[in-house]
Amino acid sequence: MKLHSQILEKKVKQVLEEFQGPIYQRPPVRSAVKRQLRIRTIYYNDFIEMQEKNVLFKVGCEAGTYIRKLCYDIGEVLGCGAHMQELRRTRVGPFKEDESLVTLHDITYLYNKYQETKDENILRKFVFPMEKALKQLPKIYVRDTAVDALCHGAHLTAPGVLALDAGIKIDDTVAVFTQKGEAISLAKAVVSTENVLTMDHGFVAKTSRVMMPRGIYPKKWHSNK
Repeated sequence: MKLHSQILEKKVKQVLEEFQGPIYQRPPVRSAVKRQLRIRTIYYNDFIEMQEKNVLFKVGCEAGTYIRKLCYDIGEVLGCGAHMQELRRTRVGPFKEDESLVTLHDITYLYNKYQETKDENILRKFVFPMEKALKQLPKIYVRDTAVDALCHGAHLTAPGVLALDAGIKIDDTVAVFTQKGEAISLAKAVVSTENVLTMDHGFVAKTSRVMMPRGIYPKKWHSNK
C-alpha cells in the first residue's frame, strides 16, 4: 500500500487493526460486479514492515473482497489517502502458492511431455482432482445406493447418510462424497450434525450443485412417472 503522505507507523498499525472483522465495501468503479454496498470479512491484517510511504501487510479475507478498495479506505481513515501499489495472491482456499501453483511454461512443458509418453501421471502434476478444492468444506459421506439419485438433483435424506463431519450447522454449505471419497455434490445443510445422528428419515441437506455425472453408480431408485 502506498500512502500519499508520511504517517507514523504506530498509527498505520492501529488502523489496520480497525479494518478486521466484517467491513462494508462498495466495489470500485473498474470492477466486474454491480457497485452495491456489501459486507465482507477481513480475518486478519498483519503488518509486516513500512518504509517511508510504503506499507507491506498481509491480508486474510473473504472471497470477493477488493484489496485496492481496502487500501483506499484505510487511506481515508488515516487522513492521508492511499492506493494499492502491488498485490500478490498467496492462497485461495486450500490452494497455496508453494504447493499448487504452476507457471504457463510448466504447463506447456508437461503437456508436451504427456503427448510424447501418454503417461497420465504427468498431467496430475498440474491438473488436480476437484475433490482438492472441497478440502475445507464439511463433508457428508453417503451410501452407494443414494449416489445416482443425488446425481439427478435429489436432496439428501437421512437413510442415505453413512457418516458426516462433526460441527455441521443449519445452512452450512457441505460437500457430499461417496464412500470412496468421490465428490458428488454441494448442498445446504438443513439440520445439524447432532440431529442427523438421531434421524431415521427426513431431509438432511438440499442439493445446490451436482458435480458427478449421472450413471457412474447403478440406479437404485424409481421415478414417479
